[in-house]
Amino acid sequence: MARPDILSRNPFEDAFAKLGHTPLTLAVLDLDHFKTLNDTLGHTEGDRVLRAVERLLSGSLPSGSIIGRIGGDEYAVILPESAAETALILFDEMIRHFHIHRDPHWPRSLGISVGLAARPAHASEYAELYRAADEALLRAKREGRGRACIFVESKMVLKSNYYPKSQLERLSKLSGALSRTEASLLREALDELVERYRAEL
Repeated sequence: MARPDILSRNPFEDAFAKLGHTPLTLAVLDLDHFKTLNDTLGHTEGDRVLRAVERLLSGSLPSGSIIGRIGGDEYAVILPESAAETALILFDEMIRHFHIHRDPHWPRSLGISVGLAARPAHASEYAELYRAADEALLRAKREGRGRACIFVESKMVLKSNYYPKSQLERLSKLSGALSRTEASLLREALDELVERYRAEL
Protein backbone atom coordinates (compact mmCIF):
# COMPACT_ATOMS: atom_id res chain seq x y z
CA MET A 1 0.00 0.00 0.00
CA ALA A 2 1.41 3.41 -1.00
CA ARG A 3 2.33 5.69 1.86
CA PRO A 4 0.57 9.07 1.90
CA ASP A 5 2.59 12.14 0.95
CA ILE A 6 3.57 14.70 3.59
CA LEU A 7 1.86 17.87 2.36
CA SER A 8 2.98 21.42 3.08
CA ARG A 9 0.62 23.80 4.89
CA ASN A 10 -1.38 25.20 1.94
CA PRO A 11 -2.00 21.87 0.13
CA PHE A 12 -2.99 20.37 3.51
CA GLU A 13 -5.59 23.10 4.08
CA ASP A 14 -6.83 22.61 0.50
CA ALA A 15 -7.23 18.89 1.18
CA PHE A 16 -9.30 19.71 4.27
CA ALA A 17 -11.55 22.01 2.22
CA LYS A 18 -12.13 19.29 -0.39
CA LEU A 19 -13.63 17.03 2.28
CA GLY A 20 -16.67 19.30 2.52
CA HIS A 21 -18.66 18.48 5.64
CA THR A 22 -17.29 14.98 6.19
CA PRO A 23 -17.05 14.09 9.89
CA LEU A 24 -13.39 13.83 10.86
CA THR A 25 -10.78 14.27 13.55
CA LEU A 26 -7.95 16.77 13.18
CA ALA A 27 -4.72 16.02 15.04
CA VAL A 28 -2.01 18.60 15.69
CA LEU A 29 1.30 17.25 16.95
CA ASP A 30 4.84 18.31 17.60
CA LEU A 31 8.01 17.01 19.21
CA ASP A 32 8.73 17.62 22.87
CA HIS A 33 12.09 19.33 23.51
CA PHE A 34 13.01 19.27 19.80
CA LYS A 35 14.92 22.55 20.08
CA THR A 36 17.11 21.04 22.80
CA LEU A 37 18.01 18.17 20.46
CA ASN A 38 18.78 20.58 17.61
CA ASP A 39 20.95 22.72 19.90
CA THR A 40 22.90 19.79 21.38
CA LEU A 41 23.14 17.27 18.53
CA GLY A 42 22.79 19.59 15.52
CA HIS A 43 20.29 20.13 12.72
CA THR A 44 21.37 17.03 10.79
CA GLU A 45 20.25 14.88 13.72
CA GLY A 46 17.11 17.01 14.01
CA ASP A 47 16.33 16.22 10.37
CA ARG A 48 16.77 12.49 11.13
CA VAL A 49 14.19 12.79 13.91
CA LEU A 50 11.71 14.51 11.59
CA ARG A 51 12.16 11.82 8.93
CA ALA A 52 11.55 9.15 11.59
CA VAL A 53 8.33 10.89 12.67
CA GLU A 54 7.18 11.21 9.06
CA ARG A 55 7.84 7.49 8.43
CA LEU A 56 5.91 6.64 11.58
CA LEU A 57 2.95 8.81 10.56
CA SER A 58 2.77 7.66 6.94
CA GLY A 59 3.28 4.02 7.89
CA SER A 60 0.86 3.84 10.85
CA LEU A 61 -2.18 5.88 9.89
CA PRO A 62 -5.28 4.31 8.34
CA SER A 63 -5.98 4.50 4.61
CA GLY A 64 -7.40 7.89 3.57
CA SER A 65 -5.53 9.86 6.24
CA ILE A 66 -3.99 13.16 5.17
CA ILE A 67 -0.70 14.35 6.68
CA GLY A 68 0.70 17.88 6.61
CA ARG A 69 3.90 19.45 7.88
CA ILE A 70 2.67 22.77 9.19
CA GLY A 71 6.10 24.16 9.99
CA GLY A 72 9.28 23.21 11.87
CA ASP A 73 8.52 20.14 13.97
CA GLU A 74 4.74 20.66 13.85
CA TYR A 75 2.50 18.30 11.89
CA ALA A 76 -1.23 17.94 11.39
CA VAL A 77 -3.27 14.91 10.41
CA ILE A 78 -6.82 14.61 9.06
CA LEU A 79 -8.59 11.34 9.88
CA PRO A 80 -11.83 11.28 7.83
CA GLU A 81 -14.78 9.44 9.36
CA SER A 82 -12.85 8.89 12.61
CA ALA A 83 -14.06 9.80 16.09
CA ALA A 84 -11.69 11.63 18.43
CA GLU A 85 -11.74 8.66 20.82
CA THR A 86 -10.60 6.32 18.02
CA ALA A 87 -7.85 8.76 17.06
CA LEU A 88 -6.76 8.98 20.71
CA ILE A 89 -6.13 5.21 20.83
CA LEU A 90 -4.24 5.37 17.52
CA PHE A 91 -1.96 8.23 18.59
CA ASP A 92 -1.37 6.78 22.06
CA GLU A 93 -0.01 3.69 20.32
CA MET A 94 2.15 5.77 17.98
CA ILE A 95 3.57 7.81 20.89
CA ARG A 96 4.52 4.59 22.70
CA HIS A 97 6.08 3.15 19.53
CA PHE A 98 8.20 6.29 19.05
CA HIS A 99 9.32 6.18 22.69
CA ILE A 100 10.31 2.50 22.54
CA HIS A 101 12.01 2.50 19.12
CA ARG A 102 13.71 5.88 19.02
CA ASP A 103 17.45 6.16 18.53
CA PRO A 104 19.25 5.65 21.89
CA HIS A 105 21.39 8.71 21.17
CA TRP A 106 18.37 10.97 21.26
CA PRO A 107 17.53 12.61 24.63
CA ARG A 108 15.01 10.70 26.75
CA SER A 109 12.97 13.90 27.00
CA LEU A 110 12.31 13.79 23.23
CA GLY A 111 8.74 12.66 22.60
CA ILE A 112 5.56 13.43 20.72
CA SER A 113 2.56 15.37 22.04
CA VAL A 114 -0.77 15.40 20.19
CA GLY A 115 -3.95 17.48 20.37
CA LEU A 116 -7.21 16.22 18.85
CA ALA A 117 -10.45 17.92 17.85
CA ALA A 118 -13.42 16.44 16.00
CA ARG A 119 -15.88 17.76 13.44
CA PRO A 120 -18.72 18.40 14.06
CA ALA A 121 -18.41 17.91 17.84
CA HIS A 122 -15.87 20.68 18.44
CA ALA A 123 -16.02 22.90 15.34
CA SER A 124 -16.81 22.77 11.62
CA GLU A 125 -14.46 25.23 9.91
CA TYR A 126 -10.73 24.58 9.60
CA ALA A 127 -9.52 27.59 11.60
CA GLU A 128 -11.81 26.82 14.56
CA LEU A 129 -11.03 23.11 14.49
CA TYR A 130 -7.29 23.77 14.28
CA ARG A 131 -7.49 26.15 17.22
CA ALA A 132 -9.36 23.52 19.26
CA ALA A 133 -6.77 20.83 18.40
CA ASP A 134 -3.97 23.26 19.24
CA GLU A 135 -5.57 23.98 22.64
CA ALA A 136 -5.67 20.22 23.25
CA LEU A 137 -1.98 20.02 22.27
CA LEU A 138 -1.11 22.71 24.82
CA ARG A 139 -3.01 20.75 27.47
CA ALA A 140 -1.01 17.63 26.56
CA LYS A 141 2.16 19.68 27.13
CA ARG A 142 0.89 21.04 30.46
CA GLU A 143 -0.07 17.57 31.66
CA GLY A 144 3.42 16.16 31.17
CA ARG A 145 4.11 15.84 27.41
CA GLY A 146 4.45 12.59 25.48
CA ARG A 147 0.69 12.08 25.35
CA ALA A 148 -2.45 12.76 23.29
CA CYS A 149 -5.38 14.84 24.54
CA ILE A 150 -8.85 15.51 23.15
CA PHE A 151 -10.15 19.09 23.14
CA VAL A 152 -12.46 19.91 26.05
CA GLU A 153 -14.76 22.90 25.62
CA SER A 154 -13.99 25.45 28.31
CA LYS A 155 -17.09 26.37 30.28
CA MET A 156 -18.19 29.99 30.13
CA VAL A 157 -18.43 30.23 33.91
CA LEU A 158 -20.84 32.83 35.24
CA LYS A 159 -21.41 34.35 31.80
CA SER A 160 -24.89 35.38 33.02
CA ASN A 161 -23.12 37.82 35.33
CA TYR A 162 -21.69 39.66 32.32
CA TYR A 163 -24.48 39.58 29.74
CA PRO A 164 -28.19 40.42 29.99
CA LYS A 165 -30.65 37.58 29.42
CA SER A 166 -31.78 38.97 26.06
CA GLN A 167 -28.22 38.85 24.69
CA LEU A 168 -27.70 35.32 25.97
CA GLU A 169 -30.91 34.20 24.25
CA ARG A 170 -29.74 35.75 20.98
CA LEU A 171 -26.32 34.09 21.39
CA SER A 172 -28.01 30.72 21.94
CA LYS A 173 -30.19 31.21 18.84
CA LEU A 174 -27.17 32.21 16.73
CA SER A 175 -25.24 29.19 18.03
CA GLY A 176 -28.01 26.87 16.85
CA ALA A 177 -28.40 28.61 13.48
CA LEU A 178 -24.66 28.40 12.71
CA SER A 179 -24.11 24.95 14.27
CA ARG A 180 -21.31 26.39 16.38
CA THR A 181 -20.77 26.47 20.13
CA GLU A 182 -21.47 29.64 22.08
CA ALA A 183 -17.89 29.57 23.34
CA SER A 184 -16.46 29.61 19.80
CA LEU A 185 -18.69 32.57 18.85
CA LEU A 186 -17.59 34.51 21.92
CA ARG A 187 -13.92 33.72 21.17
CA GLU A 188 -14.40 35.02 17.61
CA ALA A 189 -15.92 38.24 18.94
CA LEU A 190 -13.05 38.64 21.41
CA ASP A 191 -10.47 38.05 18.66
CA GLU A 192 -12.11 40.78 16.53
CA LEU A 193 -12.17 43.16 19.50
CA VAL A 194 -8.47 42.65 20.21
CA GLU A 195 -7.62 43.08 16.53
CA ARG A 196 -9.63 46.32 16.34
CA TYR A 197 -7.72 47.85 19.26
CA ARG A 198 -4.34 46.23 18.57
CA ALA A 199 -2.63 49.63 18.39
CA GLU A 200 -3.59 50.25 22.02
CA LEU A 201 -1.83 47.09 23.25
